[in-house]
Amino acid sequence: MHPAFSVIFLTTLIGAAQGLFLALFTAQSYAAFKLLPQPDAHAFYGQGSLLALALLVAGLGASFFHLGRPERAWRSAAMWRTSWLSREVIVLPAFMGVVFLYGLAHWLDWHPVLMTLPGGLPVDPTAILGVAGWVLAFALFLCTAMIYACLKFLKEWHSPLTVINYVLLGGASGFSLAAAFAAATAPELVGFLAGWAAIITLLGLVSRTASLYRNARLKPTSTLQTAIGIKHPRIAQKTQGFMGGSFNTREFFHGRSVAVLRGVKWFFMLAVFPLPFLMLLSGMQEGGIGLLVAAFVVQYAGLLAERWFFFAQANHPQNLYYQSIA
Repeated sequence: MHPAFSVIFLTTLIGAAQGLFLALFTAQSYAAFKLLPQPDAHAFYGQGSLLALALLVAGLGASFFHLGRPERAWRSAAMWRTSWLSREVIVLPAFMGVVFLYGLAHWLDWHPVLMTLPGGLPVDPTAILGVAGWVLAFALFLCTAMIYACLKFLKEWHSPLTVINYVLLGGASGFSLAAAFAAATAPELVGFLAGWAAIITLLGLVSRTASLYRNARLKPTSTLQTAIGIKHPRIAQKTQGFMGGSFNTREFFHGRSVAVLRGVKWFFMLAVFPLPFLMLLSGMQEGGIGLLVAAFVVQYAGLLAERWFFFAQANHPQNLYYQSIA
């Protein structure tokens, strides 16, 4: 497939935002149970939510560059009963709204006790908004990933590993960003967030390696004969049928060599997993904001390459026919 950079930025930016929000609410939950010190709510939760919201807005803005008629974008929500894309269009603004309210409640220090759990734990509006945001964050991961995983004819995508990778890679980048953000606003949480970022990064390495292993062993079910409906055993294609190319040759094939794909693969395997993992461990021990910021920057750059490879690796069946470039 031909990777669209607008979709690459959309999925990586909102993935980091989802992971960041999950990190914020995870820290709040641990602090509520006295397992972590309580940070400054205004600085950490309020400003952290603002950062997550900024990433979500940037990702949403990037998505409009992929639309032929942006003014009709609202119509994409109409098929929510059957389309994962429509569900994503609905869940994304809902998640953005909850993140905004969550950050606003912390920013205004609005913590009235609404109820008390049996163990004596008070429940305030930020806890309810946090749970709602947690559910919407995972729902958004599911909707985004299933846009690709539901396509049976693209075997590289049609796998539960697609959903798992979207969750883990988004979570890893979000927790890495949270660790860097905590170094500036809540140093007492750096070890906790950097540790979780490192763990999720390792889990992401396992799941992404598994998907690469699986995809490398896929065998096409179609042939050139079935693609064009001719049963002759020997078919030699001399031309693609177009002198100047077509929509089919531009949108369903990346146009890069095998060497380029191999280079991109090894780049993101290094930049997404071992390099930020080592930086996170070093930053966690030293508490230095520089290493933690570098870990997020390197990991996000690797995620851009990983998402490009994710799209480019998918081999559309129509390429069986449009395989020869005149």
